[in-house]
Amino acid sequence: MTLRVYNTLTRQKEDFQTVVPGKVGMYLCGPTVYKPAHIGHMVGPVIFDTVKRYLTYVDYEVTFVINITDVDDKLIVRANENGTTVEALAKEMTQDYYDNLKTMGVESVDLFPHATEHIQEMLDIISNLIEKDAAYPLEGDVYFSVDADEDYGKLSRRNVQEMMAGTRVEANDRKRNPADFALWKKSKPGEPAWESPWGPGRPGWHIECSAMSMKYLGETLDIHGGGLDLMFPHHENELAQSESCTGKPFARYWLHNGLMQASGAPGKVGGGHDRHGDATDQAAQEANKLAGSKGAASVKELFAVHQPETVRFFLLATHYRSPIDFGDERIAETGKGLDSFYRLFEAYERISGQSFYDIQAPTKRESTTPLKGGPPELFEELEQLRRRFLDAMDDDFNTGGAIGTLFEMRKAINGFINANKLADGGANEESIATLTTALTMLKELANLLGVFIKPLEKIGGGADDEFAAALMDLILDIRGEARETKNWGVADKIRDSLAALNVVVEDRPDGVQWSRS
Repeated sequence: MTLRVYNTLTRQKEDFQTVVPGKVGMYLCGPTVYKPAHIGHMVGPVIFDTVKRYLTYVDYEVTFVINITDVDDKLIVRANENGTTVEALAKEMTQDYYDNLKTMGVESVDLFPHATEHIQEMLDIISNLIEKDAAYPLEGDVYFSVDADEDYGKLSRRNVQEMMAGTRVEANDRKRNPADFALWKKSKPGEPAWESPWGPGRPGWHIECSAMSMKYLGETLDIHGGGLDLMFPHHENELAQSESCTGKPFARYWLHNGLMQASGAPGKVGGGHDRHGDATDQAAQEANKLAGSKGAASVKELFAVHQPETVRFFLLATHYRSPIDFGDERIAETGKGLDSFYRLFEAYERISGQSFYDIQAPTKRESTTPLKGGPPELFEELEQLRRRFLDAMDDDFNTGGAIGTLFEMRKAINGFINANKLADGGANEESIATLTTALTMLKELANLLGVFIKPLEKIGGGADDEFAAALMDLILDIRGEARETKNWGVADKIRDSLAALNVVVEDRPDGVQWSRS
């Protein structure tokens, strides 16, 4: 199946063809670093990290750029409130963002350009626009003239009057058109400022992304990504100023991810989740968007309760264009679904003496070969599931559909283990080789989603965990003695009481094991 992506600009799926064959330049709008990152800040990076993983797998050379906005009105206000400098606040919050990306497994970003390090590139673009009469200086500010761009509004498909409705516009009644937006802002006393031909000032928000993306990825990007809330005004203005400057298309494909929505309702994990949103539901999604201003907890607070891998899996369980219904119950439901994979990995280690995480899986689609030499029924089913996984990813990076096939693959592998009683001492060299081959395929596909890369780290830890482990050992010893003396009433009561606390007890040939569900 040919890779196809949904282009917000054309409102349709298109065959994926890059500016330079075999190479992809991908830009994602990053955060304004004035406060700790919340879960909404992780959505785009997780999605586009997965996009890069897949593009690399199908043999593209990808350069992935996320910008850091480290000068902005919000930064100035927050720094004053905190009694610190804009530079110090930006540095602290940028590190927080980096730390959270790493914890979420977002490790494929090639460059994190900072706005304050690219002022000259912005000045060059602004000067170019003034020369072309697409921008004009005004009392120390510089504004882009929307009337100079004949197709202004083509991305969001709004006319200027619609854009003005309910939109905050830079206050200056001497602008040529009320919709004209700032490329350069005259600095007030005490604010960060850089010298320019129009006086000391700082860049507008939109010009930052044009300057940084074009410097590192060229005048025409392959993929420009970002949240649906950025389509207007940010991406609309970014597109207008960039194309007015270069005379070339700014981005071949605009990919907009759905927004995080507050929700408390649980939902099934692994069932496809391929409903797609569209640019047309931007207003509805923005109205319910979960954001820091609406009390969204920081990512680190979320990680104190849920495994980062669970959160990543949760974000990918819905097609990237769809809104994500966020809630603790939904994330917990995702965690329960993942427990079944972890139990499979534990079973493999008991059966084979090897760790699932040490399996070396293929990293390129072209290097995989059809499964041979094992049980035909199992291998044929796995091959079919692999094709379905890749077809889903080829269809506009449908991670929700791909995840559904992982659950089916896990079920097929568990069926092989149970049918051959591998966990009960029935394993031999041949069956272990078959099991390893099956799990290698699962790991190959999971790697594309950035999950099951390494063993989980315990949440919390310390003396409380040690106390709980010692207490469980004591309880299981008492249960073992009750079973030996055929005191089934006590043994069953212990088992049922632990089950009520979501503690799973398994009696295995190599001993009793327990885990939290």
